[in-house]
Amino acid sequence: MARKKRALVLINKTAGTGKAGSDTFDIISKLAQKGYEPVAYPIIPGTNLTSERLIEHYAPRVDLILCSGGDGTLNHVMSAMMKLEKKPLLSYVPAGSTNDFAKGLGIPASRAGAIDAAVAGDPFCYDVGKMNDRYFNYVAAFGAFSKVSYATDQELKNVMGYAAYVISAIAELPQNIGYSTHMRIEADGISEEGDYLFGSVSNSASVGGMNLFGDTDIHQDDGKMELMLIRAPKNLAEFNAVLSALATREAGNPYITFKQVRYASFFADTEVEWTLDGEFGGATKESRIEVVDKAITIMTKK
Repeated sequence: MARKKRALVLINKTAGTGKAGSDTFDIISKLAQKGYEPVAYPIIPGTNLTSERLIEHYAPRVDLILCSGGDGTLNHVMSAMMKLEKKPLLSYVPAGSTNDFAKGLGIPASRAGAIDAAVAGDPFCYDVGKMNDRYFNYVAAFGAFSKVSYATDQELKNVMGYAAYVISAIAELPQNIGYSTHMRIEADGISEEGDYLFGSVSNSASVGGMNLFGDTDIHQDDGKMELMLIRAPKNLAEFNAVLSALATREAGNPYITFKQVRYASFFADTEVEWTLDGEFGGATKESRIEVVDKAITIMTKK
């Protein structure tokens, strides 16, 4: 008798809207019907039941890892998988407040549709970002509003979803408008230096629930990510010019740099705080971001 396929199911009930866990039986039933032997665990930070520990223990014996949670949950699971020599398939049932990356991959917004895609969809190999010694699925960012996602109260996010991010951003508006960090950036065909309000390297058209890149054709498997740099305005007139540039996304604007890159290096005068997939990514003076081509295979909608 052939070995039955095995699936590790990881549920983060505290993520995003708090919906993860309500359909665990449905997930396990569909996996079993698909020929998998499911093993399910809750993710409980601060205990032995973390995605990192569970994946390290079970990965050699499973064919599929299915996680249900938010963008941060997916980041922890993916990062643990990147350490594996042989990587199982990854499935994701989004239960976060914005689910930016899932939207970009075409994973259905409805829980039922996402579960069907996770269990019986098609495999898709996507690019992963690496910043220094850490990984991210869809965004590494610094500057104004970049910390809103990980600093926003979890209970507020559970109750209000994306609106919680907006409320937190408005509350921090005065200090964010005044944010400025001096940096030198080296990337594909780019070498510039200046004072920046915001910067990101992303693999998603939507970041924080907002479409930053307009009609730009963005793919998660092209070996490139999107670099965006916004220069810090020195006065109200320049601030209005920056807002206008973001609204129109005009080419060659002096306040905004946008380019698809395979790598980017950042050199700052002081330590800069980064966010990776909506979670705190550390503070560094020097950071190098690279694209790891088609590093993870995830199940998406057929």
